[in-house]
This record gives sequence, C-alpha cells and structure tokens, in this order.
Amino acid sequence: MIDSVKGNVLSTAIQPSSKAVKPAEAGQAFSQFLQEAINKVNAEQVKSDMMTEKLVKGENVDLHQVMIASQKASISLQLALEVRNKVIESYQEVMRMQV
Repeated sequence: MIDSVKGNVLSTAIQPSSKAVKPAEAGQAFSQFLQEAINKVNAEQVKSDMMTEKLVKGENVDLHQVMIASQKASISLQLALEVRNKVIESYQEVMRMQV
C-alpha cells in the first residue's frame, strides 16, 4: 500500500485493524472502495474529454496540459483494466480449487 501518493486510488485502501469485521461490512467497504475508484477513473476521462474539446474549439488551453490530462486518463483506465483482470484471474483460481 502506498500512503505517500496523494490522490491515488491506492491511498484510500482499507487499513488493517485489530477489531473483527463482519463479512457484510467488509463487502460493503470493498464495494464502496471500488465505486470510488471507478468514479476517479471516470473523472479523469471526463476532464481529458473536456480539455480536448476546448483545444479543438480553439479556446485558450495549453496543449501540454491537454496531453498530460489525456495520458493520465489513459493510464488510470489501463490500471483499472489490469486490476479487473487480476481480480477475475484470482476468482477463477479460487473456483478451480478443490474443497
């Protein structure tokens, strides 16, 4: 877990605690974490789209900032897809386990 990175999806990860957590509570916390992560990826995409649109319309926007926003959106989407792939892979591995 990376705590030094501010605003990163990983910085909001659930901290281990000494008290017992019920499965329903853990499921709810995990669901909320995923929703926040998806919302952050979506926000990056929207910001990139808005800046690109402003550039195309000829408004006063720096090309460098548009490219940076575009790359941030691309990288955050790639990260989300890779995390999804690992979760699916892990689920499939658990399902292959013999009881």
